[in-house]
Amino acid sequence: MHMEQSSGFKSGFVALVGRPNAGKSTLLNACLGNKVAITSPVAQTTRKRLRGVVSTEHGQIIIVDTPGLHKPKDALGKELNRSALGELADVDVVAMLVDATKPVGTGDAWVARHVSNCDATKLLVLTKADASTPEQVQEQLEAASSLLDFDDSIVVSAQESFNVDAFLSLVEHWLPEGPRWFPENMRHDATEEDVVAEFVREKAFMLLRDEIPHSIGVRCDSIAYGKDGHASIDATILVERDGQKGIVVGKGGSMIKRIGMLARKDLERLLGCKVYLALNVRVQPKWRKDRAEITRLGYDARA
Repeated sequence: MHMEQSSGFKSGFVALVGRPNAGKSTLLNACLGNKVAITSPVAQTTRKRLRGVVSTEHGQIIIVDTPGLHKPKDALGKELNRSALGELADVDVVAMLVDATKPVGTGDAWVARHVSNCDATKLLVLTKADASTPEQVQEQLEAASSLLDFDDSIVVSAQESFNVDAFLSLVEHWLPEGPRWFPENMRHDATEEDVVAEFVREKAFMLLRDEIPHSIGVRCDSIAYGKDGHASIDATILVERDGQKGIVVGKGGSMIKRIGMLARKDLERLLGCKVYLALNVRVQPKWRKDRAEITRLGYDARA
């Protein structure tokens, strides 16, 4: 990490936590002004911790996107919860996101109990204001505020960029004075291999969300840059059964081609060069229950 002390300079870490689909990755992307974290309507889309860096004139905010907290059904789910909860001990601010379009329920209360146990400043962030009426927003704000004693609260719509800058200002207000942890031009800490695996997985989720998303894992096998600057990338999509492999490949390879085409567009934008993307599909039975495979894919809490 790059550390540069500046008098009066504020810096620190803020963790975005909440139930699946509360809008954590969407808010992170809005704060960065660029799509880095993958999003989809499928629960548990986020599997890896991602830190986004927002540098301002007077501070640096490191935003930690975490997997949605949920009742786990397998080893993968347990590891995702462990990863999300592990962030609470190492941040200066915890922003608990609550979806304004869904009633505050037992899942939110469960998250709030974990947030209440941490020493960080606690912010309530009501998301998706654009999809709610003012009356809904007010009701949700009151219901969520009763879950624990928050230090502050804010209503946002990441999709419409409503109050995103205000959210960053609010976080910066609560951060302590500290060093510049990362270079000013750094936007996130994801490796190129992480970016490849995540964007391929996002496209598979998007195209197959009614069929097999949770059984899909993606690993980037290699990235090589040619003399002309293009990137040749090989990646493997893991599924748990032969029938799932057939769905991912599609008739005549149609589905795997669509996944690759859509992923390539995002990768070319993020990597800044032409991309040749080769995707393979491999059957790995019950990989979500296999802790070793979860670790190889980088979905474990220590990654």
